[in-house]
Amino acid sequence: MLAELTHRCPLQCPYCSNPIELLKANRELPTETWLDLFGQAADLGVLQVHLSGGEPTLRRDLEQLIAGLSGRGVYTNLITAGIGIAEGHIAAFAEAGLDHLQLSFQGARPGTTDRIGNHRGSHDKKLETARQARAAGLPLTINAPIHRHNIDEVPEFIQLALSLGAERLEIANVQYAGWALANRHWLMPDRAAVDRQAEYVKAAKEELVGVMNIDFVPPDYFATYPKPCMGGWARDAFVVTPDGTVLPCHAAQTIRSLDFERFGPHELAEIWTNSAAFNAFRGTGWMQEPCRSCERREIDWGGCRCQAMAIVGDAAATDPACIKSPLHARMAMLVEAASPDNDGEQDTFAWRRIGAETPA
Repeated sequence: MLAELTHRCPLQCPYCSNPIELLKANRELPTETWLDLFGQAADLGVLQVHLSGGEPTLRRDLEQLIAGLSGRGVYTNLITAGIGIAEGHIAAFAEAGLDHLQLSFQGARPGTTDRIGNHRGSHDKKLETARQARAAGLPLTINAPIHRHNIDEVPEFIQLALSLGAERLEIANVQYAGWALANRHWLMPDRAAVDRQAEYVKAAKEELVGVMNIDFVPPDYFATYPKPCMGGWARDAFVVTPDGTVLPCHAAQTIRSLDFERFGPHELAEIWTNSAAFNAFRGTGWMQEPCRSCERREIDWGGCRCQAMAIVGDAAATDPACIKSPLHARMAMLVEAASPDNDGEQDTFAWRRIGAETPA
């Protein structure tokens, strides 16, 4: 389960997967409702909860939420930008039962981190958060969201993660949903850079076996076959937004034909089992050709429904990332259109914006 506790964040990253219509603090679930939801998730069989946002450390009840999950034996992973966390709070999170901390860096270089997050001095603050996490005995993952403006820093990301004592590095090429879709033209790398990155990561993974695990999330726009969306629509994972709306994936609300239910008016098990939205693309019965008769239909589960919606205009269509899609060529056209050689102007990001508070 991915629990988006808040959409508030001190950073303004133009690749953020949060929706364009961000929820303000007065729409967030209160502590007792989150604890009830987490209890029902544990009853449903959820084993791992990612505490995310926005910036989850802006929730003043985060320690209490971690303790509630820990008390039910649920593994907790805090996904944070690592900005402005008060002294002693990471140790308190660990004491409450936090199992793991995942820290995002917008760049391996301070200038890139500060520019992409639109927050001066953020790189040094992240380094301090990493040190505090290790001092608290927490396993550490460094998350590197990759796009045109930092793809050449991949070797430096690996060295950064090693220097911080991270057990894991996630090199995650930006997926074009939410703010990333709005900024796709300015974020898309070219194929040569993607190929260089893939070759380097492959070699580094082999070299660092037993030292640090590197997870590589390749970019869909350069793929031959699509990735299974969240392991397959409503198969084994779900997302809860700050107001309690339960979704099969981050961007599901972009499929306007579906109505998504909120926790509170509905029990979690009821939503997971009976929701029309969750059952819309579950399994294989919904598939059109060529997915319906494809030998990969239970490997990639049709790919990303939101990507099909964004590019083809039909959430039930074959993901255009798939080479078997009749519209696969649209991906190449979008890559070409976003090529730096075709820009003709300076990057003009649509900055992610919502009011932020000082963390607890």
